[in-house]
Amino acid sequence: MLEREAELLGADEGTALTRFRDAVKTVHARLFEGYDQGIPVSQLLQARSQAVDTLLRCAWQRVMPDADAGALVAVGGYGRAELHPASDIDLLILVDEAQLEPLQAPLTTLITFLWDIGIELGHAVRTLSECASAAAADLSVISNLIEARFITGQAVLFEQLQAAIAPTRMWPTDRFFEAKIAEQHKRWQRYGETAYNLEPNIKENPGGLRDIQMITWVTKRHFGSDSLRELVDHGFLTESEHLALIEGRALLWRIRFALHRLTGRHEDRLLFDYQRTLAEQFGYSDHSDTLAVEQFMQQYYRTVMELNRLNEMLLQLFREAILLQDRIGPPEPINRRFQSRSGYLEVTHEQVFRQRPIALLEVFHLLQLRPQLRGIRASTIRLIRENRHRIDDAFREDVRARSLFMEILRHPSGVTDTLRRMNRYGVLAHYLPAFANIVGRMQYDLFHVYTVDEHTLRVLRNLRRFSIPAHDHELPLCSAVARRVPKLEILYLAALFHDIGKGRGGDHSVLGAHDAWDFCQLHYLSEFDSRLVAWLVEHHLLMSVTAQRKDISDPAVIQAFAEQVGDINRLDYLYLLTVADVRGTNPKRWSTWKDALLRELYHAARRSLDRGLDNPQAQDVLIEQKQSEAMRILARQGIEAEDCRNLWFRFAVDFFAPSQPEEIAWQTQRILDARPEDLPMVNLRLLPTRGCTEIFIYLQDRENLFVRITALLDQRNLDIVNARIMTTDDGMALNVFQVLTRDHEPLEQGDLSDDLAEQLRHELRQAPDSEPRVNRRLPRQLRYFPIETRISFTDDAANQRTLMHLTTRDRPGLLAEIGTVFERCDIQVRGAKIATVGAEVEDVFFIATRDATPIRCGQTLSCLRREIHDRLDQPPSGN
Repeated sequence: MLEREAELLGADEGTALTRFRDAVKTVHARLFEGYDQGIPVSQLLQARSQAVDTLLRCAWQRVMPDADAGALVAVGGYGRAELHPASDIDLLILVDEAQLEPLQAPLTTLITFLWDIGIELGHAVRTLSECASAAAADLSVISNLIEARFITGQAVLFEQLQAAIAPTRMWPTDRFFEAKIAEQHKRWQRYGETAYNLEPNIKENPGGLRDIQMITWVTKRHFGSDSLRELVDHGFLTESEHLALIEGRALLWRIRFALHRLTGRHEDRLLFDYQRTLAEQFGYSDHSDTLAVEQFMQQYYRTVMELNRLNEMLLQLFREAILLQDRIGPPEPINRRFQSRSGYLEVTHEQVFRQRPIALLEVFHLLQLRPQLRGIRASTIRLIRENRHRIDDAFREDVRARSLFMEILRHPSGVTDTLRRMNRYGVLAHYLPAFANIVGRMQYDLFHVYTVDEHTLRVLRNLRRFSIPAHDHELPLCSAVARRVPKLEILYLAALFHDIGKGRGGDHSVLGAHDAWDFCQLHYLSEFDSRLVAWLVEHHLLMSVTAQRKDISDPAVIQAFAEQVGDINRLDYLYLLTVADVRGTNPKRWSTWKDALLRELYHAARRSLDRGLDNPQAQDVLIEQKQSEAMRILARQGIEAEDCRNLWFRFAVDFFAPSQPEEIAWQTQRILDARPEDLPMVNLRLLPTRGCTEIFIYLQDRENLFVRITALLDQRNLDIVNARIMTTDDGMALNVFQVLTRDHEPLEQGDLSDDLAEQLRHELRQAPDSEPRVNRRLPRQLRYFPIETRISFTDDAANQRTLMHLTTRDRPGLLAEIGTVFERCDIQVRGAKIATVGAEVEDVFFIATRDATPIRCGQTLSCLRREIHDRLDQPPSGN
């Protein structure tokens, strides 16, 4: 890969820099040629390390006055000879204390020369005593030095270093192991305790390269060996496990190599920017039911899951060998097949799963029955992995297996942990073959932040929390409803199957419902319970879609939803499943606002079901009740009922239908108190029950009002989640916007909200002489999701309006763009429901003609459709 050392050493001063630079470029060029030719990455990493060794030895001999003046030592990844294309060259320059000052000048020349020829260094110059002190005090330093490799110089110094950091001098194996375990746990916590991030770090995430390095560090410290093969010789790994470890590392190395090449820098994050390109480079192509990038990422996720399993098993074996020094306590019998030892569950003999395959489920149920157990012993985990193929059709048809699986689901504690273990060890996917398809399956969007199997188990965990009194404070209504449902296992089964149909083509809800029905019938659930589970799976999106995309203040919407649900029992189950599902999809996007929407829909549907589906509530009766209650509230503030009636006479039903009496009273008082010189009136208030900030604006109606308000709110980085736009009979505009910050929280009261109110007043006093622009940059992640703009219209004659359903890619200034189109097409906006699902927005606009009638003119609708496509099909600003 590199020219002979003599050619580098023989170069004169004038040509040395050029020749060394050319050599560095040659190394990289040949590295990439080898990659394209299919040479294993492990060989390329070693070849680059060897080439760098040669360059450093030559540079050392050219610059240093005495080749034995110190020792040049490779540490870190370079010490392991695992140099990726953009990896830093980590060097330790070890010198005698007496030579430290005389060598300062030549060492400075050396470091400068190495940087000049294109070698990016991470270096330290230390004496032997400084190395020993730093290593004794710092875990990362001793870890680096454990991997140290001599390159050139005074070999005796390196040998002295090795002796100084030996386990007999510092960091004995047991202390080192405990510290590395704690370090790994902290690292996992930083990455959310999961390998399944949307943009994973292939080095630092659980199951990543750092976990493999963790194993090599312990192996090196305990056995004095650099080879993972040594773990087979010592009985810590089987041949097949060693192969899985090596193959998993090879894939991660290959991905990391490709990342460095693609980005031209040290990059370990699988960002959306690179995932599609890497999928293509790795030979994947789109299929009808799954994208190439999803296939590529599924391979990655399944690999890190397997590496995570091996890491868990090996560290437990290390714990027994290093901390307990194989002094395992005596077995405590549980039954003929299982016993506990030192707090871990194990089989009584190695033939248990071969002789009685049903024990592959029994082992997990025993952990539920004995919560004092800390887990499954590593040797038994290995046997589970080796015997899980015994879970076949005959196993699944065994009445004992079916009964035992249902006992696991019905047990009052440990359901989530048990199913997680079953998934981690591959048992769940063997028992539920359809589940195997979703293991490690990602969805290429910004909404689903976990793989489907991880999401499923998080939904189940959320459902479990509803039934645990210690968590009642989180979502009190959910906890109360959970205590009313007759059978919690129905919820758990619905959670297990709600997304199991993903990735198979077709409607995943329908596919999952068929799977759920078959499972329930095979597991002896009654026909009633089986139908309920299948119905929940098929309709698990019904409640969230209704709450987020429809006008739930409209009695007709509530009536239609209640008719689909049918009875209160189903409503209870659906409400719990919906909350758990939404929270488990993207926890950062769960908010009090979404909680309030679902609660409001739940209560409204329950009232409708209590009243009877054949007795729907009329909107005029509902509005009359709200007005009466609002007047009672206002009367306590000294406001006469006659004043309210005179004001409300000018208002359309849009003012009353979506609002609670308290909101009607608050807005009415603000309007009645406002003087002409106070306009435009802007009031902000926190709505704790809805978890949002409400912005109430009242002024003379004018052109581009919706556009100017939405543009300013967008520029202030606020998300509009709901909007109501109304013009009174005397030409006054009454606008209500409910907003959240980008962190899905209400706007803080005080200086921030006061500043926003003043900015809005200032903006609304300006002449509408230009189209407002939003200068906020497009977030990086949104650029990688090409989403087709889709528009549809629904006539809502009962409310004298048209519903425009818009699906498109999110972008800064989107609402202002849509508002501009409405102005151009002479359309009145009366309200909006804003829902952002990852990179995709699914908005509903309630629109009408200027005469406040539904839009039935085909020419107007065509204008809307054409103008919106013209605007939104262009690359968004900031791209």
